[in-house]
Amino acid sequence: MPTAEAIGKCLCGAVRITVTDPVGWVGVCHCAMCRRWSGSVFACFPAAPETVAISGPVKIHASSSLAERAFCGDCGSHLWMRDRDDTADFDLMPGLFDATKDWPLRSEIYCDEAPVAFALAGDHPKATADQYRKKYPRAQEVIDDV
Repeated sequence: MPTAEAIGKCLCGAVRITVTDPVGWVGVCHCAMCRRWSGSVFACFPAAPETVAISGPVKIHASSSLAERAFCGDCGSHLWMRDRDDTADFDLMPGLFDATKDWPLRSEIYCDEAPVAFALAGDHPKATADQYRKKYPRAQEVIDDV
């Protein structure tokens, strides 16, 4: 069950993120860009910008023409992925937040590109790369550059 507020921090504690009324679930992506950035399975949860408060030495990397990825400027912890639009939701890294330990996996995309070791159990919606690209055609142009 989601909490009224989720408080997260990076490994060194320099960056702190507070989310008001978090969604209470996690999604996973197995595309090449997300795997390279996370070094493993990329898990995240969405949060609208007006519900997110951030403090600390955040560094932003424009990972594509469409998206940015953020990390702590001191310890390097990954913080979020976000479309390069100030109104876009944050896709926050759940490992930063203690509250996420009980949140269910709600979606898995690019599941056909997941390494065998990253097979995730559970009865949650899954989409292959082709299914996701049909729904979000702009995603293809970004992934092709990786």
